Amino acid sequence: MKLLIIEDERPAAKRLQELIKSCRPNFEILTVIDGVEASAKWLSAHPAPDLIFMDIQLSDGISFDIFTKVSVEAPVIFTTAYDEYSLKAFKVNSIDYLLKPIEEEELEAAFQKFEKLHQQQITYNPQAFQEILNNLTQKNYKERFLVKAGQNLINLSVADISYFYAEEGMLYARCTNNKRHMLDHTLEQIEDMLNPKDFFRINRKALIRITSIDKIQTHINSRLKLQLLPSTNWDVIVSRERVGDFKDWLDR
Repeated sequence: MKLLIIEDERPAAKRLQELIKSCRPNFEILTVIDGVEASAKWLSAHPAPDLIFMDIQLSDGISFDIFTKVSVEAPVIFTTAYDEYSLKAFKVNSIDYLLKPIEEEELEAAFQKFEKLHQQQITYNPQAFQEILNNLTQKNYKERFLVKAGQNLINLSVADISYFYAEEGMLYARCTNNKRHMLDHTLEQIEDMLNPKDFFRINRKALIRITSIDKIQTHINSRLKLQLLPSTNWDVIVSRERVGDFKDWLDR
């Protein structure tokens, strides 16, 4: 089987390639393309692959635009960070999708579904694409949180938050003025609410803003140790499995 990956985020593309090699080592990854125009050009010039993995949001637009520029004759598995409620139309139209971060078990299930159905003709419903596109364009990142401050409630601006961290089963936001506020959310929920260009999940405990990083040091077991502003009373360690993605995030 020959596969094509259309993905503009280097860490996501790298992870997907590694997972594919783990699940289907005999499958050939033809190339990785990062944009709408480049994808349309490649598809026009090459025979159709057996399967395409396609991110929805690309460097120069929405991947659905590819279908308006060139005939896509291969089945597609979409990859996206958006939640399943935004993507209900995929199920109706026999189009599969994987939510980021992609897990090996989910990829394996998608491969099994593809292998059962790949002989069938898959058609693409433009109306369904438009419905999904409308949902995607409505997604806004969180700008503020309503939090308690003593007996009062205040609006805490995301722009004033340096990092989030979990401690003793509670979640806190540390602000640039060194004040901390308790939030009624999990770290996973917070991560999904914030712009990934500004915030990065370095480990199970902490989610940090890029501007909060004061110093980066190498650490044992191929990890990284950070000094943040405001400073912390706990070691800020980038977990080993996240170091590569963290470096790519910094290098955008």
